[in-house]
Amino acid sequence: MTSKRSILVTGATGQQGGAVARALLSKGHRVKALTRKPDSDAARHLALAGADVVGGDLADTASVVRAASGVDTMFLMGNSYEAGMEEETRQGILAADAAKAAGVGHLIYSSVADADKQTGIPHFQSKYLVEKHIVGLGVPYTISAPVAFMENIVAPWSIGALSQGTYAFAMPPRRVLQLVTLMDIGAFVAALVERREQVFGKRFDFAGDELSGEEQAKILTQAIGRPISYQEIPIAVARQQSEDAASMFEWFDRVGYDVDIAALHKELPEVGWHSFADWARAFDWSALKRASSAA
Repeated sequence: MTSKRSILVTGATGQQGGAVARALLSKGHRVKALTRKPDSDAARHLALAGADVVGGDLADTASVVRAASGVDTMFLMGNSYEAGMEEETRQGILAADAAKAAGVGHLIYSSVADADKQTGIPHFQSKYLVEKHIVGLGVPYTISAPVAFMENIVAPWSIGALSQGTYAFAMPPRRVLQLVTLMDIGAFVAALVERREQVFGKRFDFAGDELSGEEQAKILTQAIGRPISYQEIPIAVARQQSEDAASMFEWFDRVGYDVDIAALHKELPEVGWHSFADWARAFDWSALKRASSAA
């Protein structure tokens, strides 16, 4: 019988933090959900699910120390899209220091797969700076490093085109990319929480599936029930939107993630891994109708 833990989850009202909080609650653990917006709908839903919602900000060390006091585990993640990369690093370091000051017995930091390699991608490097700080802190830690999210396909920047029958992405149609669903990220972090001493000092890159854009489009066609075609976005167009994102897409095409998926899934079977087809079949595609009517 796994002992029940008390975990502080930062970013709890966001996609990844929310998935982690829900996974932990489903396993019977006690969750403190740290959020800058304790009155938001997402925070209310977490409270209804059994989380103890507390207000706080990663930039406010005192609020993190208060929230982390009395918990035995902390899940820490930043958001470079909201905060900016330099601020993400600064806040991550402050929050890690706060975890140490509060006496947290296990710090789990959410980074990104291959951030510990010389990728040249700015938002990978910003996370790796936090990783390096955590490694030197002298606290028991684990690095959780997911690949790209399956849910990016239905993110605000891509769902409009998808509602019109096009899956658009800045990679060649046959180039394979490793992916993971948010549900598996939550379950993976829950596994790290429960394995505890077994994963101290370890870094885990993880993925649920790997397939090309063309293969994804075929699966989407079956799941949605109407034709979805793949369209390659030129890197020059992506660069106009974001230099950081363009660097990432170029790295995806040139190098790409390299998780040994079969070995990983054998090592951590309790995650209950989902393929892209599993995710696509389970997703509520009525979201496409709403996106289409909003266009």
